[in-house]
Amino acid sequence: MLTIVCRTKVSIDLELSQMKLTQSVLIRFGNVIRQERERQGLSQEKLAELADVHRTYVGMIERAEKNITLANVEKFAKGLKKPMSYLIVYLQPVLDT
Repeated sequence: MLTIVCRTKVSIDLELSQMKLTQSVLIRFGNVIRQERERQGLSQEKLAELADVHRTYVGMIERAEKNITLANVEKFAKGLKKPMSYLIVYLQPVLDT
């Protein structure tokens, strides 16, 4: 019996899987930012001012259009007056048990 493994397909499948995980975490993070911003009654513009980021960047993060850096997570945390851990605690992926 001969088994042929296509490494290219496996590699592509892994890359797509990784992209889905990355997009999922960005969506969850954006939701955390939006929910906390709205809970505090802040506009995107006001949060941008408090976090020292551009107004459009807040929207891009909330819509998961940008991959945020830790430096900017810290800026958002300061703008929202929350510890960084508060913003990332909900990002742990749900593992199948």
